[in-house]
Order: sequence, then C-alpha cells, then structure tokens
Amino acid sequence: MGTRYSAVFFAAAGVAESAIGAALFAAADKVDRQMSTWKPDSDLSRLNAMPAHQWLAVPDELLVVLDTALRVGVQSNGAFDVGVGDLVDAWGFGPSGPMPDEGRARALKAHAHHPASDVLEIDLVQKRVRKRAAITLDLSGIAKGYGVDALAGCLDGFGITRYLVGIDGEMRAKGHKPDGQAWAIAIEKPVVDVREVMGVMELADAAIATSGTYRHWVEVAGTQHAHTMSPSARQPVCNRLASVTVVMPSCMLADAWATALLVLGETAGVELAQARGMDALFVVRDGDDFQQISIVEGERQR
Repeated sequence: MGTRYSAVFFAAAGVAESAIGAALFAAADKVDRQMSTWKPDSDLSRLNAMPAHQWLAVPDELLVVLDTALRVGVQSNGAFDVGVGDLVDAWGFGPSGPMPDEGRARALKAHAHHPASDVLEIDLVQKRVRKRAAITLDLSGIAKGYGVDALAGCLDGFGITRYLVGIDGEMRAKGHKPDGQAWAIAIEKPVVDVREVMGVMELADAAIATSGTYRHWVEVAGTQHAHTMSPSARQPVCNRLASVTVVMPSCMLADAWATALLVLGETAGVELAQARGMDALFVVRDGDDFQQISIVEGERQR
C-alpha cells in the first residue's frame, strides 16, 4: 500500500510478541496482495484484466470490500465510486506512473461515467465477481481502512483488549490505556508539505479516517490537482474542502465515507453526514486560513 502500518498494545507479560508481529504482517500483507493496483498479480488486478461477463472467484476479504464499496456508493449518491481506476491512473496516481496523461484524462472526462454499482455484479454465495462492462477498479479509498480492521481483528484473536492500530492516517482503537486515558489521535492541519497538528481527538472502541486534498497531488499548468476523483465530474475533486475526518466503529466504513464526504463538498457533504447521524469533522479553506465544521451524531456543533 506504499506506506507503513503500526500497532501499539498492552498485553500480559510473556505474550508471544514474535507471533503477534508475524500475524500483523500477514494480515497487512494479505490485503496488499489482494487489493493492490500496483501488483499485476493481485486479485484486484486480475479482476481488472478480466473481460466483461466472465465470473472470477475472489477471496473473502476482497469480496467484503467490494460489496461494502458498492453499498457506500449507492448510499452516498455515487460520490464514493471504486470504478474510477482509469481516471486515477490518467492523472498520475496509478501504476502507469506519476506523470499525468492530459490527453487520456480529457478523453475520459468526455465519456459518460457508469458507476461501479451499475457495472459490477457480486455473487456472495459462490464468492465470485463479474463485470457487465469494461471498468477499472481502484480501492484506494477503502482498502487501507479494511487493512486497519484486519490488524484490529488480529490483536482481538490474541485476546488483546487495549490497542491502537493504524495504516497511514487511518486508525482504530480498542479500550483505554492502563491509566484509563483514551488514545489520543492527532488531527493534521491540511497544509501542503508541512506536518502540523491542528487538534487532538480522543478515541476508544472506534475507528477514524481522514481524506484530504493536501498530501497527494499533481501540478498541471500551475494548478494543483488532488488524488481523489469526483466520479460525476470525471476529474480530481475541486471544492473548498481541505479534509474530512470521520469516526465510525469500522475503519473500512470510516475510510470510504471520508472519501465520499470530501467529494460531496462542504454543503452536500455536511448535509449527508447530518442525515446519516455521523460523526465527522470538515476542514474548509477560507483564503489562507481554515474553518471547521464539526458534526456529532448528526448534529452540527457550534
């Protein structure tokens, strides 16, 4: 996934640290081997290469992520869509390389977009997937969150009840520290090329994920373009949001919804978060400064 994972936990003396370390690596590695667009032999790459109308058997983990992705896609009115792989690649964020292909990007923008929820067919009983039409899937907005949940499940399997696991900026916590304090998660100020803390959020028995436009971007003709794609606009997202942070029980869902709300923007995104009773923090650009919109259980905070 091009990044690092971490696990901090409290366990009884004599716990098999080497066994836990190996299990954590195996959990993260499985997600990478199944869902990477950078590995040509990953299960996702094999699915992308398959012709339309042919079934492909896929592992349980990938099946869960694809099924969840399609449901969030429908619930977000198409704002979250894993069928934007060609766009991601054309703008220089995919396996073809870091340089945008402006001609390809223009051609893709000119074509009507068919969301993955309309194109992908999932058979949960026989554990297989097929495409009704050509589509390139990209799970960057959900796979890391699922990986965090996998790390948490790994520690759960060892009976560990106090931990904080993470992949990049997606985190999941269980229990409290031995002194009773919750886990403290830094919320990054969305400033390009600078690592600066904007605030701290306490987390216990929950997951947190942030999507932003300030960390991964390309510059074309003097304009910065973020790595998150707007499925409807067929181009990188362009609104006043700098970042969206979502707290949910599942990091996979928090990851997907943070992406969806970022795409929707400061008005539609806030409205949907309120309608769904979510916990979310929107950071809005205001000239050279930022404003925050905090939603707690669907209620806007003042």
